[in-house]
Amino acid sequence: MKDFKGINDILDFAIQNEQNAVDFYTKLAESSRTGDMKAVFLQFAKEEIGHKARLIKIQTEGTFHISIEKVQDLKISDYLVKTELTPNMSYEDALVLAMKREKSAFKLYLALSERAPNIELKELFLALAMEESKHKLRFEIEYDEFVLREN
Repeated sequence: MKDFKGINDILDFAIQNEQNAVDFYTKLAESSRTGDMKAVFLQFAKEEIGHKARLIKIQTEGTFHISIEKVQDLKISDYLVKTELTPNMSYEDALVLAMKREKSAFKLYLALSERAPNIELKELFLALAMEESKHKLRFEIEYDEFVLREN
């Protein structure tokens, strides 16, 4: 993992990570073949924009308030093969890719929380990890309902 020289480096990294997620979900939405699929991915892009805005506000103002909650993990993504983003991606593959991405984001924020220089940043990164965990759960539920039940 990258070496950070201070809080601003950490926040810059997290902000860029959120922008990458916005770009990813926007691209998935653009390549979606159904309106429903497009709407799901655009909603996730919107949520990631919210995360980015919260991080920018924290960086600018230096203060924040968060709450940490436990999120259930269905662990579906633990058993799926990694896929790449393609123009004609199936809904199943898009869900798998999204789950894997959210799991990676969760692990990233968890690792950042362990390296945070103070309790406030530690709590911030734990809260962001829980947000990513919620996203993963939503994709796992969607996968369970629309892929596993059809097979």
